[in-house]
Amino acid sequence: MLNVYPVECCQGQRCYYKILIKIFELDGFVVKRKKGDHIIMTKPGAKRPLVIKTSPGLVPVTHIRTNMTTAGMTRECFFQFLEKVR
Repeated sequence: MLNVYPVECCQGQRCYYKILIKIFELDGFVVKRKKGDHIIMTKPGAKRPLVIKTSPGLVPVTHIRTNMTTAGMTRECFFQFLEKVR
């Protein structure tokens, strides 16, 4: 299987949390608060807030997909935003 993530921001099946924050900001989310090693992002109309863990720096793909589902973001939309932030 081809690695579809840009090398400079993602490694294998994980992505740096700072890149995820930028991607979700493009979708309209804003950082609401930080608590410990978690960043909470909200958006008007979203069912619930997104939670992005900052430690370790690379976020597993399972957490990325969970946040995408919560945000109502498609895979195609995620990769379009990823291209914009890299």
